[in-house]
Amino acid sequence: MGVRFKGWGIGLPDRIVTNDELSLTLDTSDEWISERTGIRQRYIGGTARSLGAVAGRNAMADAGVEPEDIDFVLLATTSPDRMAPATSALIADDLGLTCPAMDVNAACSGFMYAVRTAQGLLETGNKRILVIGAEHLSRWVDWTDRNIAVLLADGGGAAVLEYDPDVNDIVSFALGADGSGADLLTCEHESTFTMDGREVFRRAVRVVVESSQQAIERAGITADDLALVIPHQANVRIIQAVVDRLGIGMDRAVIALDRYGNTSSASIPLAYDVARQEGRIKTGDYALLTGFGAGMTWASSVIRWS
Repeated sequence: MGVRFKGWGIGLPDRIVTNDELSLTLDTSDEWISERTGIRQRYIGGTARSLGAVAGRNAMADAGVEPEDIDFVLLATTSPDRMAPATSALIADDLGLTCPAMDVNAACSGFMYAVRTAQGLLETGNKRILVIGAEHLSRWVDWTDRNIAVLLADGGGAAVLEYDPDVNDIVSFALGADGSGADLLTCEHESTFTMDGREVFRRAVRVVVESSQQAIERAGITADDLALVIPHQANVRIIQAVVDRLGIGMDRAVIALDRYGNTSSASIPLAYDVARQEGRIKTGDYALLTGFGAGMTWASSVIRWS
C-alpha cells in the first residue's frame, strides 16, 4: 500500500517578535540569542485552533480537495485550547469537516507521530487524512525566563496524506519514547515550561542520531543518498551536532528557526514550507524528517517525494 503527501500548508500569527524586542525586557541581546540558538525572530499570537485551521485550510487548497474528501483529522499539539473537547474537533468544525478527529501529544515529535498514525489509518481503508501540527506555546512561557522565552513560538503547519496504490512517499519510520527524561523539559498544569537545557541537548542529539540511523537503514539507503534533512527546529546547535554525527553537510539541512523559532509540533511542516519556497523539494529525492520532544520522545522518517 502507498501513502502520498498530497498538499501542504502553514498558518502564522500576525505579530513578529524580534530578538531586539525581547532584549528590552530580558537580560539578553540579538547576538546572544542568535549565536546560541540560531533564532532571530518568532511569531506570537493566535490559538492552536486558529493557527491549525488556517494551516489545514491551506493544505487542503494545495491538495485540491474539498471537506467531504477528508476522512480523518489528526492534530499534533502540546498546547490545546482546552482540556476538552479535543482541539482537532474544533478545527474540523471550522473547516466544515464532519469526519473523525483526534489530538496527538508527543510534544515536538508530535507531527511525525501523527504522520505515522495517518499512515496506519490509510493502510486500513481511509482515503485522505489531514495531519496538522499547531501550537500556542507563548501561553505557557515565563517571559522572565531567558532560557525559555527566547526559544518558543506559535504557529501551525499541515499536510494532506492520501492513499495511492502506485506511490509510496513514506519509506521508513523509527519512533521511540523514554519517560525517564520527563522532568528535563516539562510544563505542569496551569504553569510554564521549564528545561534543563544542557541535558536536553545531550539526550536530543543522541536519540535523533540513533533514530535517524535506524530510519536510514530501514529505508535501505545511506546518509549520502539523502538530498535533504528536515529536522525539528529547536536549536541550530542541535541540528549542527546531528548532521555532523550523521556525516551530512549542514548545506543539506533545512533551517527555518531563524524566522519561526521553536514551534514544537508545527516546526517540521513549517521547515518543509521553507524548503519548498527555496525550490529544494524535488521528485525522486530522499529526505530525512526527524525530531525529538519532551517525554522524551523522538521520531525519524525517510521520505521519497513523488
